[in-house]
Amino acid sequence: MDLRKIVTENPILAVLRKVPFAHTIPMAGAILSGGVSFFEVALNSERALEQISLLQSEFSGRAWIGAGTVRTAAMAAEAVRAGAQFLLTPCADEEVLAYCQENQIPLLPGALTPTEISACLRHGFSTIKLFPADAMPKGYVKNLKGPLDGTEYVAMGGVNAQNLLSFFQQGYLGVGMGSSLLPKEAAAAGDWEACAGHVASMLAQIQAWKGQK
Repeated sequence: MDLRKIVTENPILAVLRKVPFAHTIPMAGAILSGGVSFFEVALNSERALEQISLLQSEFSGRAWIGAGTVRTAAMAAEAVRAGAQFLLTPCADEEVLAYCQENQIPLLPGALTPTEISACLRHGFSTIKLFPADAMPKGYVKNLKGPLDGTEYVAMGGVNAQNLLSFFQQGYLGVGMGSSLLPKEAAAAGDWEACAGHVASMLAQIQAWKGQK
């Protein structure tokens, strides 16, 4: 599983955090209908492992299903057993980095500093989740890529429909979006058609910008 290729083809990662279990399939289905097929289920959500298994059962072959907020090797093992195809961490935890490297588990490790990014590279992970992306200066990623060549970044934290393109303009390969991915009122009302349209409009923005480069 080549995460860099998957992120390139799927520039938005849909983060499902604390989504009510009953909404799992209709919400994910709306996101998928909008064109996003790259999902993270945050493990600090109630029934997260069940959600991962449910999503795999429903959307196998049509979506990439991962587990996020992985903080220990034990959590990593549980997530993979539940059906997670890849993992994400909030930081460059040595235990999780080593576990995923040893067990050949695809990982988007979280990092912020050059020291953390170097730890990711030592374990063979060069496509990295940068968190919190919205807290960093606009030239940060381009500056990182100078000495840390070969790295690519997924922006997490503070990404929304209004600032979406700015992250790609800064040099990020992709973005992760949680509650900001869907319009709140439409999601609360279960208007999944409106949710799908909103997702599609954001993807269209990204594709249009890429076409102008």
